[in-house]
Amino acid sequence: MPVSRGWCLPLTLRLRASASMIPRAFLETLLSREWQRRGWLAWLLLPLSLLFGVATGCRRWLYRMGLFSSHAIAVPVIVVGNIYIGGTGKTPLVIWLVQQLRDYGFVPGVISRGHGTNADQVRQVREDTPVEIAGDEPLLICQRSGAPVFVGRRRVAAAEALLAAYPNVDVLIADDGLQHYALRRDIEILLSDERGVGNGWLLPAGPLREPVSRRFDFHLVNGGAAAVGEQTFAMHLRGSEARGLSAPHSTLPLHDLPDTVRIAAAAGIGHPERFFLMLRKLGVNLSHTLPLPDHFDFSTNPFADLDADIILITEKDAVKCVHNEAIASDSRVWVVPVQAAIDGPLSKHLVEKLRGYPTA
Repeated sequence: MPVSRGWCLPLTLRLRASASMIPRAFLETLLSREWQRRGWLAWLLLPLSLLFGVATGCRRWLYRMGLFSSHAIAVPVIVVGNIYIGGTGKTPLVIWLVQQLRDYGFVPGVISRGHGTNADQVRQVREDTPVEIAGDEPLLICQRSGAPVFVGRRRVAAAEALLAAYPNVDVLIADDGLQHYALRRDIEILLSDERGVGNGWLLPAGPLREPVSRRFDFHLVNGGAAAVGEQTFAMHLRGSEARGLSAPHSTLPLHDLPDTVRIAAAAGIGHPERFFLMLRKLGVNLSHTLPLPDHFDFSTNPFADLDADIILITEKDAVKCVHNEAIASDSRVWVVPVQAAIDGPLSKHLVEKLRGYPTA
């Protein structure tokens, strides 16, 4: 019988409990700054990082030795994830993967944890599933890709439920599953961004969930410089227009907005500055930016007192904003869809690896 995993978790739980006693916005700002350098706070937290490294290293070793169970399923599994905590662009990448795999004749499905949901039970995500049940990212993946999406804390159970409901699915994409070793994977895609590995240290002294030495099959760098090769590719998020939240059929070209219009941008994603930078690169003159906590639920209206003629938001935020009547009816709010673009033949390499595996 596999060894219980409970003894590996206390350190992580204590770190989360301690963090919950500090205002989240202040903590995120402080750590984001400190994680890019090895300042006094990083050195102060380094002993905890060493303990965290020992705990996570033991966990990986126990899976590798077979003392913790790792389950294979009937179809190949592509895992998308990151070692830098927070947002690196996984959701647009998953949508891109679904589209690319379809073009090559595959029938992909997607499984996810469903952040912010009570996903102890496996659930299918449909286009009209409430966001508090689906999670914002799985709901967006479902709406944008049309692929079957299942969420659940236990990825193996979610995978098996998806395949039982959709037996024609012949490849699974596990969103944010890099550290979920209970699900055996065939291909690992590591996604990073322009922040690189920060100060190179593990949590909480640094931003890393795992050491930089961990293995992977492909590495994508979102928005940063990357030397394209057999394993490393550059990824970019592109958008050119916005659609009205209250009038979805109305569009607004982003490259041609007059400077006389007061434009604000808001983002409740893991790295809001990336969204703001993308807009500025398109020539949008932002008079105000509003970074919000990742997975912000929009139960309150952060735009009520915002002095702006146009407010640009992300698609991830839009799936929640539509349920707040005050925001959904605000004609100032516009949604900016983005698409992932990959430099180099990543899809070709993926398909070559997948066709080396038997499919159901």
